[in-house]
Amino acid sequence: MGIKPISMRLEIKEGVRNNQLIDDSYNNDLDGLKLALPLYRRYEEKKKVLIISDFIETGIAEEELYRQITQLIENQKIEKIIGIGAQIERNKHHFKQIHTYSTAESLIESGDLTGLHDSVILLKGARKFAFEKIVNALETKTHCTQLEINLDALQHNLSYYRSVIGTNTKIMGMVKAQAYGAGAVEIAKILQTQGIEYLTVAYTDEGVHLRNNGIYSPIMVMNPQVEEFDKMVSYALEPEIYNFSLLAAIDEYSTNQNKNIKIHIKLDTGMKRLGFEMSDIPKLMDELNQMPQLWVVSILSHLAASENPKHKEFTLYQINQFKEAAQAISDRLGYKPLWHIANSAAIQNYPEAHLDMVRLGISMYGISGNSVEKNALENVLTLKTFISQIKNVAKGETVGYGRIGQFEEDGKIATLAIGYADGYSRALGNGQGVFEIHGQLCPTIGSICMDMCMVDVSKIKGIKEGDEAIVFGGKIQLGQLAKSAQTIPYEMMTSISSRVKRIYIRE
Repeated sequence: MGIKPISMRLEIKEGVRNNQLIDDSYNNDLDGLKLALPLYRRYEEKKKVLIISDFIETGIAEEELYRQITQLIENQKIEKIIGIGAQIERNKHHFKQIHTYSTAESLIESGDLTGLHDSVILLKGARKFAFEKIVNALETKTHCTQLEINLDALQHNLSYYRSVIGTNTKIMGMVKAQAYGAGAVEIAKILQTQGIEYLTVAYTDEGVHLRNNGIYSPIMVMNPQVEEFDKMVSYALEPEIYNFSLLAAIDEYSTNQNKNIKIHIKLDTGMKRLGFEMSDIPKLMDELNQMPQLWVVSILSHLAASENPKHKEFTLYQINQFKEAAQAISDRLGYKPLWHIANSAAIQNYPEAHLDMVRLGISMYGISGNSVEKNALENVLTLKTFISQIKNVAKGETVGYGRIGQFEEDGKIATLAIGYADGYSRALGNGQGVFEIHGQLCPTIGSICMDMCMVDVSKIKGIKEGDEAIVFGGKIQLGQLAKSAQTIPYEMMTSISSRVKRIYIRE
């Protein structure tokens, strides 16, 4: 019959008119409402809207039930409440203000939804009230390929790393490049809620975007531009200083503006990318000593190969070099900034590198080359698409551009709604990539197109158009897929197009 399974999880989605949707429909009970209401706090900058249906089969007398509901929501500063159903209509006197409708369809037809903008909208509806129609009216329309980010798994992974580093070491969460493609604002909100002490972005505008979306945690900017110092100070962003020209510029700016500014000093211990060389340390200390208006919040360096055991000697050399240089700078400053050098891989592989703070990036998503971590972490990211069309292909017929794909016997293909414009690499064409469909692995056939690709589904029974295809996150892990594409998980994640819908879920 083609009936799709009913979602039983909370999903956070982008809405039209700058709305944010917390879709917790199909789970309409008091306990569910209690768990969902605190999510409003992540969106303090937005107006709060609640859309609820009748609460049915609760075992609580109707009058008492709606009295309890109003008690739960009375301190949430909700600006607009919309109720659907006969029970809510009968009990609307319990609410300070509420607009009621008999059905989801009558709400949509009323035009009331079109007035919602710049809001966070929590939807709690009993299954019979077809809240999916309301969600569809409010949700930003994108094509059907979507990246699911499991927030429960993310929190599990954060807790795991807290247990590994202990209570005396802080965490800096990497949210640059849209949090590696997972969505900077939502990931930053989770990290902030979980008490992560610092966030990091690559460029100033990334930090400004976070500030404009309710992120108040300290933010370090890895690649600051001199012309953006005003913007950085205005938004309380802290620059990473990695050479003398940048140091002189921030010193001049702070003096002219008569402002104390927090900075982070980057040392190059062997990465050979950004940072003061070890030979620069004496001069660096002399100059910092003449700049009392600059407050060095942290001293940092970057490990070049902490994930690879064959470079252990070099990694330990980097760690020791860093400790010596950081100690010398701290002694000269007369106070101790935070020291940090450990990236995701080093957290497990080099406990001696934990120091005052670690920088957690890709591993928070459950991606690690360390066998201990692999067993402890949970998968956060699942990329899904759907079958657009199914075709029979005769022996000898070719598939796709360049006629590269060819069947040696009669077969069947499915065309999927994902291509290289969505971030699915062309290197995964003609059998290099596989998709999980109905629990089976289906190889690509022919070249990957811009907006779609084809897979061999000859051996799958009962397959139909509209069926789900998992790109990674099920039987196929992102690390495996990246290896097949001859790249790394970082590139795969950051290549996922902005047109791919991000959905944040709680099981």
